[in-house]
Amino acid sequence: GNTLVSLGRGEDGLRQWRAALALQPRHAKLMQVMAVEYSKGRYFAEAAALARRALELSPNDLNAHLVAIKACQDAGESAAIEIARRAVEKFPASARANFEYGFHLQRVGQTEKSLPYLKKAITADPKYEEPLFFYGDLLLKQGRDEEAIPYLRKALGNRPDYVAAAVALARALMGLERYQEAVQELQRALTRQPKHPQPHLLLSQIYFRLGDEKRAGEEKEISLRLRRADPAIME
Repeated sequence: GNTLVSLGRGEDGLRQWRAALALQPRHAKLMQVMAVEYSKGRYFAEAAALARRALELSPNDLNAHLVAIKACQDAGESAAIEIARRAVEKFPASARANFEYGFHLQRVGQTEKSLPYLKKAITADPKYEEPLFFYGDLLLKQGRDEEAIPYLRKALGNRPDYVAAAVALARALMGLERYQEAVQELQRALTRQPKHPQPHLLLSQIYFRLGDEKRAGEEKEISLRLRRADPAIME
């Protein structure tokens, strides 16, 4: 199964893994691996069911919690937030557990409750870019542009190709009318991700505000063309 999956033959690999699981039905690690591969193949319901089984067999395994959270999230199951809550209770020092719970709290609109968990994740692992981005992005959505900027810059420092963080940083700079800095951030993002439509769309908005309607129209057209070429990129 491992060999087939490494050759890009996921479906064939899963058949072998199912045969292996029939021989050892309580092999939790194998269930986790299978759940990840099911998700890659977009078999989200199957992935979630298997990940929940693995978690039941390994309730003290942090990775089992993380796999189950992601699988349930992909499947659109509300169980994701409850598993994330249990994970942070069991592993309070884990940056990833704190991030997952904070992330799912903000997804259901509990922004203020999510912020301390995201902040704890940042403290636990300053090199982990996602809590920095989401914390900064939530500040941005609250209109706290100046406060958001350092977190978004740090997220980009940890992961220079993080387009979502670059776009959020540019939005914060726009909110402060620092348009040239915003343009520079977006152009820097495009040197790393030239086929991503979002920086072009935001550049269009900036140029429109600056009164350059020609460049605004050009950037908007590029954004639309890139989005049509790869409709899944915004995921």
